[in-house]
Amino acid sequence: MSHARLAPRMNGAGSSPTAEISNKVRALTAQGHAVVNLGEGELDFPTPEAICAAGIAAIEEGDTKYTAVAGTAALKAAIRAKFARENALDYSDEEVIAGAGAKQLIFNALLATLAPGEEVIVPAPYWVSYPDMVRLAEGVPVIVPCTPADGWKLTPQALKQAITPLTRWVVLNSPNNPTGAVYSPEEMKALTEVLLGCPQVLVLADDIYEHVRFEGAFATPAAVEPALRERTLTVNGMSKGYSMTGWRLGYAGGPAWLVAAMQVLQSQSTSNPSTISQRAGIAALEGGRDFMTGWLETLRTRRDIVLDMIARVDGLASDVPEGAFYVFADCRAMIGATTPAGRVIASDLDVATYLLEAAHVGVVHGAAFGAPGYIRIAYAVDTETLRAACRRIEAACRALSLKAAA
Repeated sequence: MSHARLAPRMNGAGSSPTAEISNKVRALTAQGHAVVNLGEGELDFPTPEAICAAGIAAIEEGDTKYTAVAGTAALKAAIRAKFARENALDYSDEEVIAGAGAKQLIFNALLATLAPGEEVIVPAPYWVSYPDMVRLAEGVPVIVPCTPADGWKLTPQALKQAITPLTRWVVLNSPNNPTGAVYSPEEMKALTEVLLGCPQVLVLADDIYEHVRFEGAFATPAAVEPALRERTLTVNGMSKGYSMTGWRLGYAGGPAWLVAAMQVLQSQSTSNPSTISQRAGIAALEGGRDFMTGWLETLRTRRDIVLDMIARVDGLASDVPEGAFYVFADCRAMIGATTPAGRVIASDLDVATYLLEAAHVGVVHGAAFGAPGYIRIAYAVDTETLRAACRRIEAACRALSLKAAA
Protein backbone atom coordinates (compact mmCIF):
# COMPACT_ATOMS: atom_id res chain seq x y z
CA MET A 1 0.00 0.00 0.00
CA SER A 2 1.53 3.31 -1.01
CA HIS A 3 0.21 6.75 -1.88
CA ALA A 4 1.78 10.14 -1.36
CA ARG A 5 -1.13 11.26 0.82
CA LEU A 6 -1.09 8.24 3.14
CA ALA A 7 0.74 8.23 6.45
CA PRO A 8 3.93 6.12 6.55
CA ARG A 9 2.34 3.87 9.20
CA MET A 10 0.00 2.52 6.53
CA ASN A 11 2.86 1.00 4.53
CA GLY A 12 3.32 -1.91 6.91
CA ALA A 13 -0.35 -2.87 7.26
CA GLY A 14 -2.71 -4.76 5.01
CA SER A 15 -6.32 -5.89 5.03
CA SER A 16 -7.29 -8.88 7.15
CA PRO A 17 -6.63 -12.10 5.16
CA THR A 18 -9.74 -13.71 6.62
CA ALA A 19 -11.84 -10.78 5.36
CA GLU A 20 -10.17 -11.12 1.95
CA ILE A 21 -11.15 -14.80 1.76
CA SER A 22 -14.72 -13.83 2.63
CA ASN A 23 -14.69 -11.24 -0.16
CA LYS A 24 -13.51 -13.87 -2.69
CA VAL A 25 -16.22 -16.25 -1.49
CA ARG A 26 -18.85 -13.56 -1.94
CA ALA A 27 -17.56 -12.80 -5.45
CA LEU A 28 -17.76 -16.46 -6.51
CA THR A 29 -21.21 -16.76 -4.92
CA ALA A 30 -22.35 -13.71 -6.91
CA GLN A 31 -21.22 -15.53 -10.06
CA GLY A 32 -23.61 -18.35 -9.22
CA HIS A 33 -21.21 -20.82 -7.58
CA ALA A 34 -22.21 -22.73 -4.45
CA VAL A 35 -19.24 -21.77 -2.28
CA VAL A 36 -18.71 -22.87 1.33
CA ASN A 37 -16.70 -20.44 3.44
CA LEU A 38 -14.53 -22.30 5.95
CA GLY A 39 -12.29 -19.26 6.24
CA GLU A 40 -14.23 -17.13 8.70
CA GLY A 41 -14.11 -17.40 12.49
CA GLU A 42 -17.82 -17.17 13.17
CA LEU A 43 -20.22 -19.62 14.78
CA ASP A 44 -23.32 -20.46 12.77
CA PHE A 45 -25.45 -20.81 15.91
CA PRO A 46 -28.02 -18.04 16.47
CA THR A 47 -27.40 -15.71 19.39
CA PRO A 48 -29.29 -17.25 22.36
CA GLU A 49 -32.88 -16.07 22.56
CA ALA A 50 -32.68 -14.45 26.01
CA ILE A 51 -29.74 -12.32 24.87
CA CYS A 52 -31.61 -11.20 21.76
CA ALA A 53 -34.66 -10.40 23.88
CA ALA A 54 -32.56 -8.08 26.05
CA GLY A 55 -31.37 -6.21 22.97
CA ILE A 56 -34.93 -5.91 21.67
CA ALA A 57 -36.09 -4.64 25.06
CA ALA A 58 -33.41 -1.95 24.95
CA ILE A 59 -34.81 -0.69 21.65
CA GLU A 60 -38.44 -0.89 22.79
CA GLU A 61 -37.63 0.94 26.03
CA GLY A 62 -35.79 3.71 24.23
CA ASP A 63 -32.38 2.76 25.63
CA THR A 64 -30.70 4.14 22.51
CA LYS A 65 -28.71 7.15 23.74
CA TYR A 66 -25.09 7.79 24.64
CA THR A 67 -23.70 6.04 27.69
CA ALA A 68 -20.45 6.45 29.59
CA VAL A 69 -17.59 5.82 27.16
CA ALA A 70 -16.38 2.64 28.93
CA GLY A 71 -19.90 1.20 29.29
CA THR A 72 -22.88 1.54 31.60
CA ALA A 73 -22.56 0.93 35.32
CA ALA A 74 -24.74 -2.17 34.92
CA LEU A 75 -22.53 -3.63 32.18
CA LYS A 76 -19.34 -2.90 34.10
CA ALA A 77 -20.84 -4.60 37.16
CA ALA A 78 -21.64 -7.67 35.04
CA ILE A 79 -18.09 -7.70 33.63
CA ARG A 80 -16.56 -7.39 37.09
CA ALA A 81 -18.77 -10.20 38.37
CA LYS A 82 -17.77 -12.42 35.44
CA PHE A 83 -14.06 -11.87 36.06
CA ALA A 84 -14.48 -12.60 39.78
CA ARG A 85 -16.71 -15.64 39.31
CA GLU A 86 -14.90 -17.35 36.46
CA ASN A 87 -11.31 -16.10 36.64
CA ALA A 88 -10.75 -15.16 40.31
CA LEU A 89 -9.87 -11.63 39.18
CA ASP A 90 -11.25 -8.75 41.26
CA TYR A 91 -11.41 -5.41 39.44
CA SER A 92 -12.79 -2.01 40.39
CA ASP A 93 -14.99 0.01 38.01
CA GLU A 94 -11.91 2.00 36.95
CA GLU A 95 -10.17 -1.23 35.94
CA VAL A 96 -12.73 -2.51 33.42
CA ILE A 97 -13.80 -1.21 30.02
CA ALA A 98 -16.22 -2.28 27.30
CA GLY A 99 -15.63 -1.48 23.65
CA ALA A 100 -16.83 -2.24 20.14
CA GLY A 101 -15.32 -5.71 20.15
CA ALA A 102 -12.24 -7.24 21.74
CA LYS A 103 -10.35 -6.22 18.59
CA GLN A 104 -10.87 -2.52 19.30
CA LEU A 105 -9.71 -2.91 22.89
CA ILE A 106 -6.50 -4.69 21.86
CA PHE A 107 -5.78 -2.01 19.26
CA ASN A 108 -6.40 0.79 21.76
CA ALA A 109 -4.15 -0.84 24.36
CA LEU A 110 -1.29 -1.06 21.86
CA LEU A 111 -1.87 2.48 20.57
CA ALA A 112 -1.92 3.83 24.12
CA THR A 113 1.36 2.23 25.18
CA LEU A 114 3.75 1.71 22.26
CA ALA A 115 6.44 4.26 21.46
CA PRO A 116 7.92 4.04 17.94
CA GLY A 117 10.26 1.06 17.72
CA GLU A 118 9.12 -0.70 20.87
CA GLU A 119 8.60 -4.42 20.49
CA VAL A 120 5.64 -6.77 20.96
CA ILE A 121 6.31 -10.50 21.22
CA VAL A 122 3.77 -12.36 19.08
CA PRO A 123 3.93 -16.18 19.20
CA ALA A 124 3.21 -17.77 15.82
CA PRO A 125 0.85 -19.08 14.61
CA TYR A 126 -1.03 -15.91 15.58
CA TRP A 127 -4.35 -14.24 14.91
CA VAL A 128 -3.85 -12.35 11.67
CA SER A 129 -4.47 -8.89 13.14
CA TYR A 130 -1.83 -8.79 15.90
CA PRO A 131 1.23 -7.85 13.79
CA ASP A 132 -0.60 -5.21 11.75
CA MET A 133 -2.08 -3.64 14.88
CA VAL A 134 1.43 -3.40 16.34
CA ARG A 135 2.73 -1.79 13.14
CA LEU A 136 -0.14 0.70 13.01
CA ALA A 137 0.78 1.68 16.57
CA GLU A 138 4.36 2.19 15.26
CA GLY A 139 5.69 -0.76 17.22
CA VAL A 140 7.69 -3.74 15.99
CA PRO A 141 6.10 -7.20 16.05
CA VAL A 142 8.65 -9.81 17.14
CA ILE A 143 7.38 -13.10 15.78
CA VAL A 144 8.38 -16.14 17.83
CA PRO A 145 7.70 -19.40 15.97
CA CYS A 146 6.02 -22.17 17.95
CA THR A 147 6.12 -25.76 16.73
CA PRO A 148 3.78 -28.75 16.58
CA ALA A 149 6.31 -30.57 18.79
CA ASP A 150 5.56 -28.02 21.52
CA GLY A 151 1.82 -28.24 20.90
CA TRP A 152 1.96 -24.91 19.01
CA LYS A 153 2.64 -23.18 22.34
CA LEU A 154 5.24 -20.63 23.38
CA THR A 155 7.90 -22.19 25.59
CA PRO A 156 9.52 -20.38 28.53
CA GLN A 157 12.89 -20.69 26.80
CA ALA A 158 11.65 -19.11 23.57
CA LEU A 159 9.94 -16.31 25.52
CA LYS A 160 13.08 -15.58 27.52
CA GLN A 161 15.22 -15.42 24.37
CA ALA A 162 12.80 -13.05 22.63
CA ILE A 163 12.70 -10.43 25.41
CA THR A 164 14.94 -7.40 24.88
CA PRO A 165 15.18 -3.96 26.55
CA LEU A 166 12.70 -2.77 23.87
CA THR A 167 10.06 -5.38 24.67
CA ARG A 168 6.85 -3.67 25.76
CA TRP A 169 4.23 -6.44 25.44
CA VAL A 170 3.84 -10.17 25.02
CA VAL A 171 0.61 -11.52 23.51
CA LEU A 172 -0.79 -14.77 24.93
CA ASN A 173 -3.85 -16.21 23.17
CA SER A 174 -5.46 -19.35 24.62
CA PRO A 175 -7.39 -21.18 23.24
CA ASN A 176 -5.42 -20.17 20.19
CA ASN A 177 -6.57 -18.96 16.82
CA PRO A 178 -5.64 -20.63 14.44
CA THR A 179 -4.35 -23.83 16.09
CA GLY A 180 -6.88 -24.48 18.86
CA ALA A 181 -4.01 -25.00 21.31
CA VAL A 182 -4.88 -24.50 24.99
CA TYR A 183 -2.23 -23.59 27.58
CA SER A 184 -2.54 -25.68 30.72
CA PRO A 185 -2.27 -23.88 34.09
CA GLU A 186 1.22 -25.36 34.45
CA GLU A 187 2.32 -24.15 31.01
CA MET A 188 0.93 -20.68 31.68
CA LYS A 189 2.64 -20.60 35.08
CA ALA A 190 5.99 -21.40 33.44
CA LEU A 191 5.57 -18.39 31.14
CA THR A 192 4.54 -16.07 33.96
CA GLU A 193 7.62 -17.05 35.93
CA VAL A 194 9.76 -15.73 33.08
CA LEU A 195 7.73 -12.51 32.97
CA LEU A 196 8.09 -11.90 36.70
CA GLY A 197 11.74 -11.12 36.08
CA CYS A 198 10.98 -8.64 33.28
CA PRO A 199 9.13 -5.73 34.92
CA GLN A 200 9.04 -3.62 31.74
CA VAL A 201 6.94 -6.21 29.86
CA LEU A 202 3.15 -5.92 29.79
CA VAL A 203 0.99 -8.99 29.20
CA LEU A 204 -1.91 -9.02 26.74
CA ALA A 205 -4.11 -12.02 27.49
CA ASP A 206 -6.51 -12.60 24.59
CA ASP A 207 -9.10 -14.91 26.15
CA ILE A 208 -11.79 -14.55 23.48
CA TYR A 209 -12.14 -18.35 23.00
CA GLU A 210 -12.18 -19.06 26.75
CA HIS A 211 -15.41 -21.06 26.69
CA VAL A 212 -14.81 -22.90 23.41
CA ARG A 213 -12.76 -25.79 24.81
CA PHE A 214 -13.04 -29.54 24.45
CA GLU A 215 -10.23 -30.57 26.78
CA GLY A 216 -8.21 -29.01 29.56
CA ALA A 217 -8.69 -26.36 32.23
CA PHE A 218 -8.62 -22.69 31.27
CA ALA A 219 -5.77 -20.53 32.55
CA THR A 220 -5.37 -16.77 32.23
CA PRO A 221 -2.04 -15.12 33.20
CA ALA A 222 -3.21 -12.65 35.86
CA ALA A 223 -5.06 -15.41 37.73
CA VAL A 224 -2.19 -17.89 37.44
CA GLU A 225 0.28 -15.30 38.73
CA PRO A 226 -1.41 -12.51 40.75
CA ALA A 227 1.89 -10.59 40.89
CA LEU A 228 1.39 -9.84 37.18
CA ARG A 229 -2.09 -8.38 37.67
CA GLU A 230 -0.90 -4.75 37.58
CA ARG A 231 0.70 -5.18 34.16
CA THR A 232 -1.75 -7.57 32.51
CA LEU A 233 -4.68 -6.63 30.28
CA THR A 234 -7.18 -9.48 30.18
CA VAL A 235 -9.32 -9.16 27.05
CA ASN A 236 -12.51 -11.06 26.31
CA GLY A 237 -15.77 -10.51 24.48
CA MET A 238 -19.12 -11.79 23.35
CA SER A 239 -18.33 -12.81 19.76
CA LYS A 240 -17.06 -16.38 20.12
CA GLY A 241 -18.60 -17.78 23.30
CA TYR A 242 -22.06 -16.32 22.73
CA SER A 243 -22.23 -16.24 18.91
CA MET A 244 -22.51 -12.44 18.93
CA THR A 245 -19.97 -11.39 16.29
CA GLY A 246 -22.24 -8.76 14.78
CA TRP A 247 -23.15 -7.20 18.14
CA ARG A 248 -19.57 -5.85 18.41
CA LEU A 249 -19.06 -5.98 22.16
CA GLY A 250 -15.81 -6.76 23.93
CA TYR A 251 -14.49 -6.07 27.40
CA ALA A 252 -11.21 -5.98 29.28
CA GLY A 253 -9.82 -5.76 32.79
CA GLY A 254 -6.46 -4.30 33.71
CA PRO A 255 -4.58 -1.64 35.66
CA ALA A 256 -6.46 1.64 36.05
CA TRP A 257 -3.73 3.71 34.34
CA LEU A 258 -3.99 1.60 31.18
CA VAL A 259 -7.78 1.41 31.16
CA ALA A 260 -7.94 5.21 31.58
CA ALA A 261 -5.68 5.70 28.56
CA MET A 262 -7.75 3.27 26.48
CA GLN A 263 -10.85 5.18 27.50
CA VAL A 264 -9.32 8.44 26.26
CA LEU A 265 -8.67 6.87 22.86
CA GLN A 266 -12.16 5.41 22.77
CA SER A 267 -13.70 8.76 23.70
CA GLN A 268 -12.01 10.33 20.68
CA SER A 269 -12.86 7.55 18.22
CA THR A 270 -15.84 5.22 18.66
CA SER A 271 -17.11 6.47 22.03
CA ASN A 272 -19.38 4.02 23.89
CA PRO A 273 -20.35 0.61 22.51
CA SER A 274 -23.92 0.30 21.24
CA THR A 275 -26.45 0.62 24.06
CA ILE A 276 -28.43 -2.25 22.53
CA SER A 277 -25.36 -4.49 22.56
CA GLN A 278 -24.59 -3.45 26.13
CA ARG A 279 -28.01 -4.57 27.32
CA ALA A 280 -27.60 -7.84 25.45
CA GLY A 281 -24.13 -8.26 26.95
CA ILE A 282 -25.48 -7.93 30.49
CA ALA A 283 -28.03 -10.67 29.76
CA ALA A 284 -25.26 -12.87 28.34
CA LEU A 285 -22.86 -12.42 31.24
CA GLU A 286 -25.55 -12.85 33.89
CA GLY A 287 -27.62 -15.57 32.21
CA GLY A 288 -25.36 -18.59 32.45
CA ARG A 289 -24.00 -20.74 29.66
CA ASP A 290 -26.17 -23.87 29.68
CA PHE A 291 -26.49 -23.55 25.90
CA MET A 292 -22.74 -24.11 25.53
CA THR A 293 -23.03 -27.83 26.36
CA GLY A 294 -24.98 -28.53 23.18
CA TRP A 295 -22.84 -26.15 21.15
CA LEU A 296 -19.64 -27.89 22.23
CA GLU A 297 -21.07 -31.33 21.42
CA THR A 298 -21.94 -30.12 17.93
CA LEU A 299 -18.54 -28.47 17.49
CA ARG A 300 -16.75 -31.64 18.61
CA THR A 301 -18.70 -33.61 15.99
CA ARG A 302 -17.75 -31.07 13.35
CA ARG A 303 -14.11 -31.07 14.42
CA ASP A 304 -14.05 -34.84 14.03
CA ILE A 305 -15.63 -34.63 10.57
CA VAL A 306 -12.73 -32.43 9.45
CA LEU A 307 -10.12 -34.61 11.16
CA ASP A 308 -11.57 -37.75 9.54
CA MET A 309 -11.37 -36.10 6.12
CA ILE A 310 -7.77 -35.05 6.72
CA ALA A 311 -6.85 -38.60 7.77
CA ARG A 312 -8.13 -39.89 4.40
CA VAL A 313 -6.22 -37.38 2.27
CA ASP A 314 -2.63 -37.92 1.22
CA GLY A 315 -0.83 -34.62 1.68
CA LEU A 316 -2.80 -33.34 4.69
CA ALA A 317 -2.16 -33.96 8.39
CA SER A 318 -3.30 -32.43 11.67
CA ASP A 319 -3.07 -32.70 15.42
CA VAL A 320 -6.32 -32.72 17.42
CA PRO A 321 -7.13 -29.15 18.51
CA GLU A 322 -8.23 -28.74 22.13
CA GLY A 323 -10.27 -25.57 21.68
CA ALA A 324 -11.61 -22.81 19.40
CA PHE A 325 -13.27 -24.03 16.17
CA TYR A 326 -10.41 -24.46 13.74
CA VAL A 327 -8.25 -27.27 12.42
CA PHE A 328 -4.77 -26.10 11.45
CA ALA A 329 -3.83 -28.64 8.80
CA ASP A 330 -0.31 -29.36 7.58
CA CYS A 331 -0.32 -29.13 3.77
CA ARG A 332 3.44 -29.12 3.19
CA ALA A 333 3.27 -32.45 1.40
CA MET A 334 1.15 -30.75 -1.26
CA ILE A 335 3.83 -28.20 -2.08
CA GLY A 336 5.17 -29.20 -5.50
CA ALA A 337 2.01 -31.07 -6.48
CA THR A 338 0.46 -30.53 -9.91
CA THR A 339 -3.20 -29.61 -10.44
CA PRO A 340 -5.34 -31.27 -13.15
CA ALA A 341 -4.83 -28.05 -15.14
CA GLY A 342 -1.06 -28.50 -14.98
CA ARG A 343 -0.31 -25.77 -12.44
CA VAL A 344 2.30 -26.48 -9.80
CA ILE A 345 1.30 -25.83 -6.17
CA ALA A 346 4.16 -23.66 -4.87
CA SER A 347 2.85 -22.49 -1.48
CA ASP A 348 0.12 -22.79 1.12
CA LEU A 349 -1.57 -19.81 -0.57
CA ASP A 350 -1.66 -21.86 -3.77
CA VAL A 351 -3.29 -24.71 -1.83
CA ALA A 352 -5.97 -22.36 -0.48
CA THR A 353 -6.48 -20.83 -3.94
CA TYR A 354 -6.78 -24.28 -5.53
CA LEU A 355 -9.38 -25.39 -2.98
CA LEU A 356 -11.37 -22.21 -3.58
CA GLU A 357 -11.28 -22.56 -7.36
CA ALA A 358 -11.53 -26.36 -7.71
CA ALA A 359 -13.64 -27.29 -4.67
CA HIS A 360 -15.38 -23.95 -4.10
CA VAL A 361 -14.36 -24.09 -0.44
CA GLY A 362 -12.70 -21.12 1.25
CA VAL A 363 -9.88 -21.74 3.75
CA VAL A 364 -7.08 -19.45 4.97
CA HIS A 365 -3.43 -20.11 4.15
CA GLY A 366 -1.04 -20.58 7.06
CA ALA A 367 1.33 -17.78 6.03
CA ALA A 368 -1.41 -15.33 7.04
CA PHE A 369 -0.95 -16.63 10.60
CA GLY A 370 2.85 -16.61 10.44
CA ALA A 371 3.05 -20.37 9.75
CA PRO A 372 3.63 -21.17 6.05
CA GLY A 373 2.82 -24.71 4.94
CA TYR A 374 -0.54 -24.97 6.70
CA ILE A 375 -4.18 -24.10 6.08
CA ARG A 376 -6.80 -23.11 8.64
CA ILE A 377 -10.16 -24.83 8.27
CA ALA A 378 -12.95 -23.22 10.31
CA TYR A 379 -15.67 -25.78 11.07
CA ALA A 380 -18.27 -23.54 12.73
CA VAL A 381 -20.76 -24.03 9.88
CA ASP A 382 -23.88 -26.18 9.44
CA THR A 383 -22.89 -29.84 9.94
CA GLU A 384 -24.25 -31.15 6.64
CA THR A 385 -22.73 -28.21 4.78
CA LEU A 386 -19.42 -29.05 6.43
CA ARG A 387 -19.68 -32.70 5.38
CA ALA A 388 -20.29 -31.62 1.79
CA ALA A 389 -17.36 -29.18 1.92
CA CYS A 390 -15.07 -31.91 3.27
CA ARG A 391 -16.11 -34.24 0.44
CA ARG A 392 -15.23 -31.49 -2.03
CA ILE A 393 -11.85 -30.86 -0.38
CA GLU A 394 -11.11 -34.59 -0.42
CA ALA A 395 -12.01 -34.92 -4.11
CA ALA A 396 -9.94 -31.87 -5.08
CA CYS A 397 -6.93 -33.13 -3.12
CA ARG A 398 -7.18 -36.59 -4.69
CA ALA A 399 -7.11 -34.93 -8.12
CA LEU A 400 -3.64 -33.50 -7.39
CA SER A 401 -0.53 -35.29 -8.59
CA LEU A 402 1.68 -35.22 -5.51
CA LYS A 403 5.39 -34.77 -5.89
CA ALA A 404 7.22 -38.03 -5.22
CA ALA A 405 9.09 -38.08 -1.89
CA ALA A 406 12.84 -37.63 -2.27
